[in-house]
Amino acid sequence: MVKKALVLIAEGTEEMECVISVDVLRRAGVEVTLAGIAGNDPVKCSRNVVVVPDSSLCDATSKGPYDAIVLPGGLGGSKAFAECKELGQLLKEQETAGRIVAAICAAPTALNAHSIALGKSITSYPSVEAQVMQNAKYNYKTDSVVVDGNLTTSRGPGTAFQFALSLAEQLTGKEKATEVAKAMLL
Repeated sequence: MVKKALVLIAEGTEEMECVISVDVLRRAGVEVTLAGIAGNDPVKCSRNVVVVPDSSLCDATSKGPYDAIVLPGGLGGSKAFAECKELGQLLKEQETAGRIVAAICAAPTALNAHSIALGKSITSYPSVEAQVMQNAKYNYKTDSVVVDGNLTTSRGPGTAFQFALSLAEQLTGKEKATEVAKAMLL
């Protein structure tokens, strides 16, 4: 059975983390939907790269459930994720069902905002650690990628390939993830 992942995007999302996640997962054979939380219009990312989502969050939600929901970082995008009530509800349903929730860079701040994965080990971009750890809800780590049950988090743009390959391994197995990494010369 083909695994499905939902990768979200909002104005200010870190484009490397978004595109690398989508690309690596698709190379691994995961059916990926890139959804804009504000609709399906082109999104200006953190470094002014414009990315066109496959669909809106609303439309993508109706095609779930997803085996993984992935939140790329970027301060603007992460703030939008934190403020999106529809996303918060979707993340709660994902967590309750035991399916993968993943966030990189500043996006773990959105997990905190929606009270997702409380008590689990987590990492983030160093400058947002205080926001992530507000009220000490997590066990903070500084590893490049931290996997704690159904939660996967990572540090930033330089760890995006490790993050995406970890998700690929969780969804499609170690052999497929290794094959994808080798083909990309990683």
